Amino acid sequence: MIFSDKTLSQKLDRAEARFNAAFVESRARLFPELGAAWIDVGGTYAMFDGPESPCTQTFGLGLFDEVTDAALDELEAFFVEREAPVFHEVSPMADQSVLELLHRRNYRPIELSTVMFTPLADRAVLKVDSRITTRVIGPEEADLWTKISAEGWLAEMPEMKDFFLGLGKASVGCEGGLPFLAELEGRPIAAGMLLIEGEVALLAGASTIPEARRQGAQIALLDARLRFAAERGATFASMCTAPGSQSQKNGQKNGFNIAYTRTKWQLMR
Repeated sequence: MIFSDKTLSQKLDRAEARFNAAFVESRARLFPELGAAWIDVGGTYAMFDGPESPCTQTFGLGLFDEVTDAALDELEAFFVEREAPVFHEVSPMADQSVLELLHRRNYRPIELSTVMFTPLADRAVLKVDSRITTRVIGPEEADLWTKISAEGWLAEMPEMKDFFLGLGKASVGCEGGLPFLAELEGRPIAAGMLLIEGEVALLAGASTIPEARRQGAQIALLDARLRFAAERGATFASMCTAPGSQSQKNGQKNGFNIAYTRTKWQLMR
């Protein structure tokens, strides 16, 4: 049995931090003009991917080391020097002194996210439409994966085309990242990412093109990534969703449990 405790939170948050660090490194290689960078301050990973990027924040605050004013000074300076807002993603398993420190330094909570996990041993087999096939793409298919991934997100946010194309290109280029493609009778219709960090398989970036939705592509991608991770020694998988969202409900329907709810804090200046 896997218990929802600080040890689990350290593993899940570190896996997400490592994926984001790899993403930032990929962005720095592909788009050097962005100035993408990350640092590690006492186990807290701070990411900069541009002032407006959702990746610009920290992971692991208070989970690995005592959080002091000096540590927060260093983290805040990293963002302020880059003219970016200061965000910290904080687990409820972090040392509770973090909350008082954030309150005293003029932070406020602005967002919640649900962290979910499922053991990979003796996992129930998911029912997948036999018309849908899944696979890890080859390097020559990076543009195809980026196009499919972006099309899935653009249906809801068409004004962010350039951002999602850049996001997809950098995701494919992440060290250790495994881009999966789902095809319906040979036609690419959905994309998703997998990162294996130690015993944790992190699922991210799943999207389906609008005209192919509700045909089982995401179930097929989920099943393929979980099987792939288990075959390579991961013992459990994780993903992050908005609380009460359809993504959370779909996760619960397919064997994922809620580990905890994180809070994002913003420095008010």
